[in-house]
Amino acid sequence: MEIHIIDLSIFLVYLLFMLGIGFYFFSRNKSQDDYFVGGRKMTAGHIGLSVVATDVGGGFSVGLGGLGFAMGLSGSWLLFSGLIGAWISAVFLIPRVYDLAKKHNFLTFPEFLSFHYSKKVALAAGIISLIGYIGFSSSQILAGAKLASATFHGISVHHAALIMGVIAVVYTVIGGIKAVIYTDTIQWIILMVGLVFIGIPIAHIKLGGWEAIRASIPAEMLSLSNITFTQFFNWVITIVPIWFVGMTLYQRIYACRDVKTAKRAWRIAGLFEWPVMAFMGVALGMYAKVALQQGRFADIGYLPGGTMDAELGLPLLLVNILPIGLMGLMMSAYFSAIMSTADSCLMAASGNLSEDVIGFFRKNKSRNPIRESQLWTLLIGVLAIALATVMQNVLDLMLYSYAFMVSGLLVPVLGTLICTKPSSRAALSSMIIGGGTTLTLIAWGIDLPFGLDANFFGITASSIVFAILQKIDSK
Repeated sequence: MEIHIIDLSIFLVYLLFMLGIGFYFFSRNKSQDDYFVGGRKMTAGHIGLSVVATDVGGGFSVGLGGLGFAMGLSGSWLLFSGLIGAWISAVFLIPRVYDLAKKHNFLTFPEFLSFHYSKKVALAAGIISLIGYIGFSSSQILAGAKLASATFHGISVHHAALIMGVIAVVYTVIGGIKAVIYTDTIQWIILMVGLVFIGIPIAHIKLGGWEAIRASIPAEMLSLSNITFTQFFNWVITIVPIWFVGMTLYQRIYACRDVKTAKRAWRIAGLFEWPVMAFMGVALGMYAKVALQQGRFADIGYLPGGTMDAELGLPLLLVNILPIGLMGLMMSAYFSAIMSTADSCLMAASGNLSEDVIGFFRKNKSRNPIRESQLWTLLIGVLAIALATVMQNVLDLMLYSYAFMVSGLLVPVLGTLICTKPSSRAALSSMIIGGGTTLTLIAWGIDLPFGLDANFFGITASSIVFAILQKIDSK
């Protein structure tokens, strides 16, 4: 469908509002503490909503719709692993991280590793994290561009990537983490309002109510048991570790005013992931399946009983059911989820580059650290936009980077929580072996036993190497 001027106007106002928040905080950042960790005075509400907005983001928002389309309500268990990760890290990680961060003025995740291991370990972690978050930023911009192009046929993927990328990069560069956290809060509220008051109720009514919905899809899609143990285990082994190694999450721990605030924020984030976002996301995906079965996509070539890309169902549903005006609001809601992840990834990558990589080789302190940090953020943002506009396989880069981060960095973090004197050699070796194992298994397309995810074997290999070298070095 052609984009209507009313919907386009609503969407542009939303983008300009996000940009305005960045300019608001431009002159309020007085130090690197302000720019990277919000002056360490943020509240639990803002941090909690920012965490869940970043974690759920565009990939999970659209991905949950795909799961709901393919398997129904059981797809909600994906974000249950997010709840587990948030609450476990609140109990075991935050108390160990926060006091050290405040005492030593940590700005990045690798600085925490540097305290326990060595600067070389922190450098390796910074490079791994930097590569991962550049890939994440690109993939989020590309995901938003594809969603815009599929929904509004007047906009190409290339132009949508440029528009979204420039807006996200500009307000992140000039506003820093405060702009990111406050825009995340607003973006999450927009997404919730869009789902609760627009997407779900209108879809429910337009599709004929509960009886029509139940008659259009298999009964197992309305069950929470339409999932295997292996599938759930793979979700857990993939998602829970990111709560221990995600640079975006460490920045938010450091930004909290105290330990209690950080713990409260993580509990809030966990509950918003599951059950709130989990069930709303899969419900809309399930409604898209109903719409397909009812023949609502027949005029564009998707007939009842036929096959289609599961993640394409959600945007097609929104196009099919939403009237003019509400379409612009709902698309703003989904773009808010995508941009809330993109901006956080940009800040994470900027911190890794300026503090962990360049900082490793820097001999003298910068005379103007905020301007230097803004410059690195801008350069990373330009690179992310370039990748999103010229590379169609950037999602593969994201998956590889994510796998390398999780498999390479989880065990060294656990080593800081378990060992009295963790070994730097053990940490560095486990990073290389763990990340390398997972990347090799993914790249070669090896069929793994019992259908287990490659991350399981990467983390296992990393654990074995760390345990052996830790025992040797401790003697």
